[in-house]
Amino acid sequence: MLEDAAWSGGDLTRPGLDRMRDLVERGGVHAVVTLFRDRLARGVYATLLAEEFAEHGCKLISLNAQVDDTPEGELHGGMLDIIAAWERKKIAERTRRGKLQKARQGKVLAAATPNYGFEVNAARDGYDIDEEAMRVVRRIFRMAGVEKRSLNSIKKALEAEGVPTPKGKKYWSTKVLRAFVLKDVYKAHAYKEIVEFVAPEVATRLDPNKRYGIWWYNQQRTKRTQVAESSANGRVYRKQNRHTFRPKEEWIAVPVPDPGIPREWVDAAREAVLNNQSTSSAGRRFWELSGGVFRCGGCGYRMTTHSVLASRAKGMLFYYRCRKRFQNGTEACAYKTCHRADKVEPMVWKAVSGILKDPEQLRADLDAMIEMERRDMRGNPDGEIKRWVDKLVEVNRQRVRYQEMAAADLITFDELRTKLQELDQIRKTAERELKVLHDREEYLNELEKDRDALLDSLAEVAPDALDSLTPEERHQVYKMLRLKVVANLDGSLEVSGAFGEVVLFFRSDVREYVGGKKEWIDAGLPTEGEHR
Repeated sequence: MLEDAAWSGGDLTRPGLDRMRDLVERGGVHAVVTLFRDRLARGVYATLLAEEFAEHGCKLISLNAQVDDTPEGELHGGMLDIIAAWERKKIAERTRRGKLQKARQGKVLAAATPNYGFEVNAARDGYDIDEEAMRVVRRIFRMAGVEKRSLNSIKKALEAEGVPTPKGKKYWSTKVLRAFVLKDVYKAHAYKEIVEFVAPEVATRLDPNKRYGIWWYNQQRTKRTQVAESSANGRVYRKQNRHTFRPKEEWIAVPVPDPGIPREWVDAAREAVLNNQSTSSAGRRFWELSGGVFRCGGCGYRMTTHSVLASRAKGMLFYYRCRKRFQNGTEACAYKTCHRADKVEPMVWKAVSGILKDPEQLRADLDAMIEMERRDMRGNPDGEIKRWVDKLVEVNRQRVRYQEMAAADLITFDELRTKLQELDQIRKTAERELKVLHDREEYLNELEKDRDALLDSLAEVAPDALDSLTPEERHQVYKMLRLKVVANLDGSLEVSGAFGEVVLFFRSDVREYVGGKKEWIDAGLPTEGEHR
């Protein structure tokens, strides 16, 4: 039995469903049984799955609504799919309108996580002050606005005192602190200011002698998608949220109790945060292992760049170091080594350039990587594209037929409008799924273009000339190879990419894994004990 816990039936990109479709495609599966048809898939997705399974001699059986292979049975199943999709959209629309109405009445939505320093009241339609947490918020504003401390300094102070984050964790984030400073829920507004934002009936319930913070609703539009990615364990899925701000006239202001933070503290803190445009010493050079190439093996975070003035004679020294350990302290990550950029960058390039000097083996490895990516794209993409294109053709045919029926007075214009709306939803779904499939194909095409561009450029360059590439050119090569460099806790650097894997040790040898072969090559690297 396959399960898809916590995944919606309104999307086909789900791990359990992928496994099921793969099993059906291999053959030998006579029936797929589900308790509720709309839990497997909704709307046009369910019809698509039924057609896909039928192509492989497999039936889709739902225990709550069994349909047969007759035209009437197909009509019944199609109606159930349309009703399930319609019901889902109606529930979402009613929920959205209900939340908007509640916010316009000046009520906080209890379903949302309360802002730090507040708690939901007994009626679950407003905020009360959580004094213990609000004291922390007031202190943050005092440090930022009065003491003129940087966000990183505030972060370090809270962590040194053991103050937990709003989620109860040990390490604070400067991004969270910045969001606190900019939120109007912590900015006290006079009655005259509040009444400009709220409805008249809400203003009548407010005390003209008090001040209020503002909790904004409908401020952002959130688009949630499920993303499939390749990993060492095969295809994995994660949920991705993208936030965009709505026009300000669509925001809804909800008054909340005065947080007790002086207005001048808030204004000064915001000015300090918004004007904090400190220059970065990273701009003195190009970091060829930046952009996610170099990662910490202790925590998986990207290595951050760091510059320090050693002395007038030595000048600036440039290092890669663990970002998590640097921001959150020594207990956050066990990896404590800082890597000199002028040591580690040539080390990585020497190993990679040695592979680039064997174009035939590199081509074979790149082809193998692209083929692996193709295998990870489940099922038969060409067949799936054909099914969605056929669905669009069918939608256009039905649209013309319904319009002809309306012209012949066989259906009313209200019925025509309903039918066209249903067809429009099917069309949008088909176009969206076709875009996903085309994007996957475009990604593979980009991989092939990168492969050809890299191999063509290597054909024009003498092997010895590889060592004269600029850091920017080396970085571009790393991106084409999908290079990842991981600093392991045992003191080695693990370099992986389209060519396989290379492990660099801090001595004069490099173990190279190319095409399943293991060879030792002399990299001329520093021996153990040397500064790295």
